[in-house]
Amino acid sequence: MNQILNPKPKYDLEQRTFDFAKDIRLFLKSIPDSIVNREDSKQLIRSSGSVGANYIEANESLSKKDFIFRMKISRKEAKECIYWMKLLIETNGMERHDKAVELLNEIEETRKIMSSIIKNTNV
Repeated sequence: MNQILNPKPKYDLEQRTFDFAKDIRLFLKSIPDSIVNREDSKQLIRSSGSVGANYIEANESLSKKDFIFRMKISRKEAKECIYWMKLLIETNGMERHDKAVELLNEIEETRKIMSSIIKNTNV
């Protein structure tokens, strides 16, 4: 259904970050409920949504300096996602859980893409 509404390819970073935040929320519904997992999940939910929200802000920026600043915030949030994902994976024995590994790989790739955009944007 998403392809019907938004036929853009996977390299559309705005859609990609949205899909990541959505997939995080769906994934977290499948992990065991505990006080620790609830708290770590809240942090991951916040940072995963913030990656895309800050990327949208970067694209609406008024200057290159502002663009880079907002991209750095988005990249920082991606790094935070990596931290919370690794913590959830390792404390729940999910090192071989396909979806967990896929999500971790996705956000690591997104962080690298953002780093490349920042590096290649001339101020």
